Amino acid sequence: MGRTEKVAVLMGGTSSEREVSLLSGAAVVAGLKAAGVEVSPFDPAQEPITELKSFDRAFIALHGRGGEDGVIQGALEVLEVPYTGSGVLASALAMDKLRSKQLWIGISLPTPRFTVLRAGDNLAEAVKELGLPLMIKPVCEGSSIGMAKVENSDELQAALEKAEKFGGEIIAEQWIEGEEYTAAILGEQPLPLIKLCTPHGFYDYDAKYYAEDTEYECPCGLDGIEEETLQDLALEAFSSLGCRGWGRVDIMVDKQGHPWLLEVNTVPGMTDHSLVPMAAREAGISFDRLVKKILDAS
Repeated sequence: MGRTEKVAVLMGGTSSEREVSLLSGAAVVAGLKAAGVEVSPFDPAQEPITELKSFDRAFIALHGRGGEDGVIQGALEVLEVPYTGSGVLASALAMDKLRSKQLWIGISLPTPRFTVLRAGDNLAEAVKELGLPLMIKPVCEGSSIGMAKVENSDELQAALEKAEKFGGEIIAEQWIEGEEYTAAILGEQPLPLIKLCTPHGFYDYDAKYYAEDTEYECPCGLDGIEEETLQDLALEAFSSLGCRGWGRVDIMVDKQGHPWLLEVNTVPGMTDHSLVPMAAREAGISFDRLVKKILDAS
């Protein structure tokens, strides 16, 4: 008999999403064990990366910087350890909201209008250009961390200062009034859409991971053609960044029925509040099968 393949689940890390990553990683470890895989948790914040050379594959459950932005992917390439999800360039592009939006605009995919905010800018110009309300977003954070909805000009400076705490570039983005949907992608197939409903101002960090009043509709309530149209758009956005394996695409649909791409997540959450497992269940795929499928595609 051959040696049993050893898999490391990368979790934790040093990003602002460490706690959620630990929850995702624990769920993935349990799911892979249930699927019969020899698996070990691995926290890059506590163990040398070089130790990964003793594993045959890596399942990346690291959220945010260092895990979702091409950094860990590059390290695994050097170590020659196969890993789940998107490669170095695609991970970096998807994590960078500014560059992904610029790419989509270049190939005529719909994304909300935006402006880059720089030190010394006249914030009133952003309001004049985009209107109110608008969104303030750090370019390279996930899970809505550092984001704020600005309802009036008096809130703009505080929102900017909140985003600045996370470093890097910041954008102001046009607010889209309408419904939010998310499309999980597994391999080259979009899973059933989920409609997100929250009493919060937007689908923020608390609504994503802790709130009990966030509602998820799956089936999403759209007719077959409408859902398929959004799935096709999600797949096109995902592929345009070079993404592979699995991920999630967030989309707004305005009151006129026009879709707008928000972002691509290349290492989505896998907690009990997470959306990819929910969509997979609607498609008849159990959590254990889901994580095994993701691993098999590494």
